[in-house]
Amino acid sequence: MSMSSTRARHRAPVRTSTPLTEFARTATASIGQVSRRSAAVAATSGVAITLIGAGPAHAISSDSPNLTGVDTTTVAEAARAALDSAPAVSSPQTAAWTTDVVAVAAVKPVAKAAKPKAAASRSTARAAVAEASSPVPQSVAGNAVLEVAARYVGVPYVSGGTSPDVGFDCSGFVSYVYGQLGVSLPHSSSAYPSIGTRVSAADAQPGDIIWSPGHVAIYAGGGMQIDAPVPGKTIQFRGIWQSSPVFIRIG
Repeated sequence: MSMSSTRARHRAPVRTSTPLTEFARTATASIGQVSRRSAAVAATSGVAITLIGAGPAHAISSDSPNLTGVDTTTVAEAARAALDSAPAVSSPQTAAWTTDVVAVAAVKPVAKAAKPKAAASRSTARAAVAEASSPVPQSVAGNAVLEVAARYVGVPYVSGGTSPDVGFDCSGFVSYVYGQLGVSLPHSSSAYPSIGTRVSAADAQPGDIIWSPGHVAIYAGGGMQIDAPVPGKTIQFRGIWQSSPVFIRIG
């Protein structure tokens, strides 16, 4: 004996419809017909939020056998009137935001011009060189020849030179110094042994001439002399370096 088993069919659950459900449908349909901008304004005013938010508080459970009737027509009309009367705010599509920017120009600070230093005189420069090279002997003071010679300390050696503007060689320097005192001397070291009076080293005085083969200088006393040395050097006071110098007095 065969047996058949047939399962019972059940109807799909049907959502219970209440007056509140109808109100929600009506409100949704009304809001859909209003522009998005009007709906935003209505939401801002609090009308739609109050109505929709207040619904669940008055809703009655679907399980309750007795349902209380709700007049949704009046409430829906009030909501529509509030939405329709809400001011619409619109702006043209060509609207653009503008910002005023103050132009700022960079200004380069003006540097203060350095105060020009006064050019050092030739005599000042020579004095500085004299201090750097060697001390000036005390015998210079009161000695006419040495006082004139000391003015040209620092002038460079120049072969054949006979003036401070150009430079001096050894005989050019001696002849120039004596020339400032009115004494004419030759511009040749080899000519000096034949002029003036020779004196011994013990009797030599500041201002006398010191001669050695190929060189001539002025005696400054105390084992010192002033002369134009060699190329690359300048007029200076220095110790007597000649091995057998000849002292010559002029006048």
